[in-house]
Parts: sequence; structure tokens; C-alpha cells
Amino acid sequence: MLLMGIGLFGLQAGAAYGFDQSFDQVRQRYRSSDAFVLDRNGMVIDQRRVVQQGRRLEWVALTDVSPALIRTMLQAEDHRFYEHSGVDWLAMGSALFHGLSGLRGASTISMQLVALLDKNLRGTANGKTVWQKIQQVQAAQDLERTWSKDDILEVYLNLVSFRGEIQGLTAASIGYFGKHPHGLTEMESVILAALLPAPNTEVDRVATRACVLARGQQLAESCDRITENVQELLSKPPLFVQQAHLAPHVAARLLTGQGTQRLNTIGSVHTTLDGQVQRVAMESLRQQLQALHAQHVEDGAVLVVENSTGEALAYVGSSGDLSRARYVDGMQAKRQAGSILKPFLYGTAFDSKVLTPATLLDDSPLEISVENGIYRPKNYDRQFRGLVTARTALASSLNVPAVNVLRLVREDAFVHRLQLLGFTGLQEQGDFYGPSLALGSADISLWDVVNAYRTLANGGVRTVLRLVTDEVPHREPVRVFSPEAAFLIADILSDREARSTTFGWESPLASRFWSAVKTGTSKDMRDNWCVGYTDRYTVGVWVGNFSGEPMWNVSGVSGAAPVWLDVMNWLHRDVPKTLQSVPQGITRKRVSFSSGEPTRKEWFITGTEPQGAKTFVSQKEPRIAYPVAGMVLAPDPDIPVGQQQMFFEAHPTDPRYRWRLDGADMGPAVALTIWEPVVGTHTLALIGPDQRVAETVEFTVRGSARSETRDPIATDDQSR
Repeated sequence: MLLMGIGLFGLQAGAAYGFDQSFDQVRQRYRSSDAFVLDRNGMVIDQRRVVQQGRRLEWVALTDVSPALIRTMLQAEDHRFYEHSGVDWLAMGSALFHGLSGLRGASTISMQLVALLDKNLRGTANGKTVWQKIQQVQAAQDLERTWSKDDILEVYLNLVSFRGEIQGLTAASIGYFGKHPHGLTEMESVILAALLPAPNTEVDRVATRACVLARGQQLAESCDRITENVQELLSKPPLFVQQAHLAPHVAARLLTGQGTQRLNTIGSVHTTLDGQVQRVAMESLRQQLQALHAQHVEDGAVLVVENSTGEALAYVGSSGDLSRARYVDGMQAKRQAGSILKPFLYGTAFDSKVLTPATLLDDSPLEISVENGIYRPKNYDRQFRGLVTARTALASSLNVPAVNVLRLVREDAFVHRLQLLGFTGLQEQGDFYGPSLALGSADISLWDVVNAYRTLANGGVRTVLRLVTDEVPHREPVRVFSPEAAFLIADILSDREARSTTFGWESPLASRFWSAVKTGTSKDMRDNWCVGYTDRYTVGVWVGNFSGEPMWNVSGVSGAAPVWLDVMNWLHRDVPKTLQSVPQGITRKRVSFSSGEPTRKEWFITGTEPQGAKTFVSQKEPRIAYPVAGMVLAPDPDIPVGQQQMFFEAHPTDPRYRWRLDGADMGPAVALTIWEPVVGTHTLALIGPDQRVAETVEFTVRGSARSETRDPIATDDQSR
């Protein structure tokens, strides 16, 4: 009678309760407690826990579950699962015969599943009420009318709780046995099935139930052996070994905070990374840092991008366990640039047509007055080479010529060009950085500098880098350099002969295929860089210490360059050799030099090439030798006003050039030009024969010199 009453109650409950969730809805709502970073081929390369309430891993399809587990689980929980329609009335009747409290043990998998899907159908510590049980029966019957048996079983296995925080079969299988559900043995299946009725009960009770299930499955293992396995397994917490840990900084960037918005419905983000390239870059960096350990080096980063798409193929943010700050992302950290920015300076000069690769630059001792004293740039090897071509100066990374080039193009123009390239850290005006900007006094990130070099590789057009496959570029392409200037820079950076002045003919910069590459070393050897490109890839490497401590005798060539070459060699292991294509606006002409450099054919932006069949580029352009920029003069108070003089000096002298002071012509810039000081701030310009301003300096006169302000009488007398 009671059974009939329950059945009638269930029919009446249909009007009050209906189950209307579909399999697809449940599947789409499922979220793993761990999010996964996938490479471009769908391989898991990193993962990170993003949900702390319960431990779930990836969804498992029923077809990927061990038949032994399914068989054992059905025996334990619902051995007539494929026969009933949501409610096992025989089991229910047996439970009722033993009292209403036995209803809890008569729940089918379908009834358990609707309780997992609807919190209103879940019981408390004291069990379910009769009304909840009636609603659960009705919901299970509704479920069976719209779902297939396999769908019910699949969802149940993914949602059911095991022990502690473990939810779902995948988490239980990996956490306890270190394997995916398809590999579960009969013994392992028995242990997991024994946990289902009361997951957090005493270990001995789980072992007893496992023994019963094993006998039902006719397993050969003795109960003692089963009990030993259960006790050993449950005496320690489950171990969730990372499937992969190849890109921890990418995981931190994409799987935390706002980055989780990128996750798809299965809790993963599909990146542009290539697992193979990532592994090669990581291993190469680790080997190099281990070799440099005695020279106080422990950190590094590597970025590999594809030129045509801007997709990052490898993103190695640190040296991992070799570092004391392994969680710092060296890809985004701002570090001092050193000489790595010089190609963009020369590219700016080429585009401005104030420089050609054949222009002779002065590599001699130089003093520049700056706000806090005199700036004296020196070359890396502390030597000076006199007149050198711009090609040699850039390829061999000479410092003094670079400072002179910056004086030609001006700091503001160079800063603007760097900003167009995407260097986000440069927010000040050019005079804030001063002449040392030519030698890399600005702080930059590896991410930004690699894309800047990729801009050169793409003919001077900048687009954004991509790390996520479905990421839509939010900026239009920007032309930063002309194709001609980009070509000249690439040709110079690939020139072994021009590079040999500093680096020799054979070094890690000399690849067996065409490549354009540049190194950089910051002050006191705190950072070194190597960034270069081929027609297909751009690779950047930074080596140093996150702490800012200097390395011991490690330059860009000995520190970062070996990693760059190693990665480039791997990328081009099967790629045929290629050469750089020549854009239309480029002309080649033979030039001769009186400075000692051999006669050769040189590339020019059309219109800047020298005229005549044979041209001697024999003299550097005059520069202002005195006064120096920013100089402050204080006349001697013991010398009468009107008898004090200062001079202007240009070097080398050239009668075609003239002085212009505060806009007024001062005559030819020959020998020493004498001038009577006037109190105030003045602008002195050196004007070339084509009326182009060769150089400008500002200086200030203070003290008792002749004043620019005169009394009215004196002024009237002069006007007469």
C-alpha cells in the first residue's frame, strides 16, 4: 500500500515538478577546476587551477571510460540501470519493506543524477524528506524520457563526488592512479566504485565494500590485498601531476583575472604557441644559463614569432627552477636596452635622408654637456677607430658614431619613432633621455623589441603580436619605416664583413642562412640581448638577473646570442636558404673612401646616392665643437665688460658652412669665430651650403657680461 501511495504521489507531483535540462546544456555548463593552455595543435602545454571549490578535470566521454569501471560501477550503484525507466521499483519496494529510511539506498543512477543537477533535490545530513524523494522520482522519470541511457551515465560519471574535494571520474582516476579513465584496471575500478555510496567514510568501511564488489566481479585478489591497496591509496592525498608545465607565464597571463574571459566552454584557451618550439627554446635557455652559472647569471627569456602573422610560437618567460624569481615574467619586464635600439636610430636617419650606409661618421673621443655634467660615450672595447662608414658603425655596434647620429636626427624624432614601433615605456620627451638614448638608456621589454625587429623584417610595417588564436587585432597596420630604410638596416645587420670590426668573422651571430641580427649589452653588464630575424621568423633572447645584479664578463654575444642561434638553427633545419628581396626605391653604386675602407658597391635610397662615376666620400660633416649643448658661461667679474670674449669652433672647418646665432648670420665657420658674450640663453646653429641645419646647440651666459637689455638713450643713440 505504501509503495502504491508513493507512485500516486509521484504522478501528482508531475504538476508541481518537472525536469527540463538537456544533455547539451549540462555539458556546456561544465567547467573544470583547472584551465588548460593549448598550443596551436591542441596539445596541452600548461594548466592552472582556477576554481577552488571542488576538484574537477576535463570532461570524459563514456566511450573513453574503461569497461571495467562501467561494469563495476553499475554493479555497485544500479545493476538494473539499463532495464528500468528511472526508478527501480523492485529496489524501492525492498527498501520500503525494511522501513522508509531504506529509501536512500534505493536511488538509481538517474535519481542520483537529478539530485546532482538540482540542489533542491539534495538531502541534508539527516537524509531526504519524503517529499524530496517523491520529486526526485518524478525528475528521474522525466530525465529518462528525454535522455538516452548513455547520456545519463556519461553525465553521472563526470559529476559524481568521490572522496574529499574530488568530483568526476577524471579527477578521481588521475588523482589516485595517475592515469586517464580509459586505462583503469578492474582492481582500480573496484576501489573507485567502493567510494561512491559514502565517499568520506572510514577507510575500513571502503575496504570492506571493495572486497564485496571484488567477489561479485570474481576478481582473483584476496580481500587482504584489496584492503592493503585501499589503505595505502586513501592514506595520502590525491596527487594531481601537471600534464605539462611548458608555459607557466602564459598560463598566468591567460588563465587568471580578466584572462579567464578567454576560456572556451571546456576551460581551455587555444594559443598560437607551438609545443615543440616552446620546448626547444626552454631547453636551449636552460643549457646556456647552466653554462654561465659561474659568471653570476641565472635568468633569461626567449620569444619566437612568425613574421607574416605575428603569432608567438614560443614564450619562455624565465629559466624556471634555475631562478630565484621564477614567477617574474621576463618577457614583459622592462630592462635597459643597451645597443639593441641602434638599428631603429639608423633607420630613422636613413628615412630622413641625413645619412646613407656610406656616410662617414666620426668615431673619436666625444664630450657632450648634459644637465648633470659631461657625457663621454665610449665603445665597448674602449677603442676609437676614427672615420668609419655608417654600415660599419651599426654592424659593429660602435657607440660614439651612434651618439652622433642621434644628434643628427634629434632625440624627439627618435623617441617618436620608437613609440610608433610600440615601445610603451617611453613616455617622456627626447631631452629627458638625452644623448645616452642612442646607447639604450631607455627601459624596454623583450615583447616590444621583438615586434620592433619583426617590423623591420616586414618591410617597416608594424602589426601587433598575437598569443591567442582567435584574438582579433585591435590596431590597424602602421608604417614605421619605408621599405627602403628597412632593407638597408637588414642588409647591414646581415653583413659579416661590416660586423667583423667588433665581432670577428665567426661568432654566434653568423648563421648558415640569411639572417639580420643585433646584440645589446646594458651598463655594468646587467642585461644582454640578441634579437634577429630571417624571412620567416624573428627570435629575441634576453639574459641577465631579475634582481638587477650585474653579470661577470657576459656580453650579448657570449650570453644571449648562443640561444638565439640555437633556436634559429632548429627553426631552419629543413628550410631552404633565402635572400632578402630588394625594393624598387633602392639603388646600388660603387663608392670609394679616403678613410681607409675598401672601394665597394653600396646600397642607397634612390636620390641619396653620390653623383659621378667614382665618388670619394672623404670628409665628415662639420660639427659644433664649442660651445657644447647646455653649457653655462659665467664671465670673470674682474675683467671689464666689453673686453670679455668667447669663441665658436666647428670641427672640421669648412668655409662652405656658416654660423647662425639666435637667427642672425655670424659669418663663415672658419678657425675660431670670436663673439662678445651677452647675458641670456642663446641658440647657435651650424648651417650647411644647402641651407640645411647641420647642428644646433643651446648655451647660457650668466653674470656681468653685456646685457641684452639697454636703456632707452643707448638704444636711441644706436638707432641714429
